[in-house]
Amino acid sequence: MARTLKPRGRKVKILATLGPASDTPEMIEKLMRAGADAFRINMSHGEQADKAALVQHIRGLEDVLGRPTTILFDLQGPKLRVGTFAEGKAKLKKGDRFTLDRSDAPGNSERVQLPHPELFDAIREGSRLLIDDGKMRLRVLEAGADAIVTEVEVSGTIRDRKGVNVPDVLIPIPALTEKDRSDLEFALEQGADWIALSFVQRPEDVAEARELIGDRAGIMAKIEKPQAVECLEDILTLADAVMVARGDLGVELPPEKVPPVQNRIVATARHYGKPVVVATQMLESMINSPTPTRAEVNDVADAIYDGADAVMLSAESAAGKYPVKAVKMMDRIGRAVEEDERFGDRVHFTETSPEATTADALAESARGIARTISATAMCCYTSSGSTARRIVRERPPVTTLVMTASRQVARRLGILWGSHAVHTRDVTNFEEMVGKARRMALRHHIAGKDDRLVIMAGVPFGTSGSTNVIHVVKLTGDELDIYQRKLDLDGALSD
Repeated sequence: MARTLKPRGRKVKILATLGPASDTPEMIEKLMRAGADAFRINMSHGEQADKAALVQHIRGLEDVLGRPTTILFDLQGPKLRVGTFAEGKAKLKKGDRFTLDRSDAPGNSERVQLPHPELFDAIREGSRLLIDDGKMRLRVLEAGADAIVTEVEVSGTIRDRKGVNVPDVLIPIPALTEKDRSDLEFALEQGADWIALSFVQRPEDVAEARELIGDRAGIMAKIEKPQAVECLEDILTLADAVMVARGDLGVELPPEKVPPVQNRIVATARHYGKPVVVATQMLESMINSPTPTRAEVNDVADAIYDGADAVMLSAESAAGKYPVKAVKMMDRIGRAVEEDERFGDRVHFTETSPEATTADALAESARGIARTISATAMCCYTSSGSTARRIVRERPPVTTLVMTASRQVARRLGILWGSHAVHTRDVTNFEEMVGKARRMALRHHIAGKDDRLVIMAGVPFGTSGSTNVIHVVKLTGDELDIYQRKLDLDGALSD
């Protein structure tokens, strides 16, 4: 296997969305070489057959670049929309009365169909209806079984099938539509590593997805509804990761509320040891410009200082004019922030107190050991990824080399902060694992001669959840040569 892509040299991961600007094998490879650690496939657009081709392109990079590739399928979720208008649109002025009803007759400046029967029972007087990503705002005056009478608070032109956001109401519809269920089954057949679940409002939405997914993929709950923020901890208990989906979240919340909510989501996810992705409009101007605004750079930097596991590019890499430059810019921002001498202090503003378990106590201690002895890397072998998550929850100052016999686990770790996952053959005892950690650190250019490694492991080996040992080693630099001579003599299989 070719070893042409060295470790990133940064802890935060970059999740790049693929689309018309980046859907060829050549462009996907350019994005990964530029710094993309994982790829998002958006199921809101395009056909399943096109997505299958993307999966082939991404997986093909594993042999070319010598590392696992990570794929996240993002389900569309339910979309609330108004009906159609006789003239395709209608202009509404502030103070106008406007009705949304069940009639399928074409709309006008006085009314339009709302083809979602479940909303009529849920919406109450005083609720807000936000149209077209919040460009227009309606306030409910009367909520009946067949009609919702509103007053226009923010005027504008309403067009056919524009989206409706209802921030003040828990909407009684499931997070998975029939389209989502079809796309989910397709994604699992394609070997998806992560499933991003849209329109999560409550823990039951995650539980429903879990019943369908099982352990075939990780579940990433997108936090984009105020209702989800209210029950964030319960959602995190059931989900494997969360995404701060600032698009809809920024529509349903006042703009000034989004930064503290983002900070809360990141901090809570870190407390639970679950990966957290910050997404949407991070380098928005780079859709059309080769450089971002200073405010955008600061926005990305703030997410990294907060300790987010990954930052995401949406239209910047999917449909923008400069997808590779956008990834490179995200990579440069990540490196610059992490080189800041205050980064270690800033990233530990969020307390991640260990739970009363041996594994958590050792992970916390291992971070202190690595810092005290100036270790070059943390190392662990894992069958499920849980040991790696425990280690990086403490945000150690060095890269975490994660070795696993599961290709699926190695791929999922592509969004985990500070980790470098290696898919390798299984080991049977502690001594074998220590030897492999030495070799892998050298082979993957993570450490060199005289560097120290802090290794965490479990004894008896191979028992899930048995992490109970910290071991420190110093590399001699000739471990690979010694191992190769042993292979030549014994004829054994290599790593």
